[in-house]
Amino acid sequence: MKKLASALLTLTLVAPVFSACGAAATRANVSAPVDDATITTRVKTAFINDPVVGGAKIDVDTFKGVVTLSGRVKNKDEEAKAVAIARSVRGVTDVKSTLQLQ
Repeated sequence: MKKLASALLTLTLVAPVFSACGAAATRANVSAPVDDATITTRVKTAFINDPVVGGAKIDVDTFKGVVTLSGRVKNKDEEAKAVAIARSVRGVTDVKSTLQLQ
């Protein structure tokens, strides 16, 4: 009887540990790849929050991590800043610019 009680106590104490491990495995992985829609949203948000690029009319398209910027900018500095911002976003593998000067 003592062995049965000991086994049940052990099982009671160990079972929550295994269930907690299962829960941790289902959480999102921070280093997981970022999907294209999320990358596009993050780049656009970064543009809006930047004082140099904020008012620019830049379209952002993402395919397999490659961001393509199109539209119009005021000058080359604004274009360079937009490209740099896009490159800094997590998940971006490359940036292509077809931006035109106004």
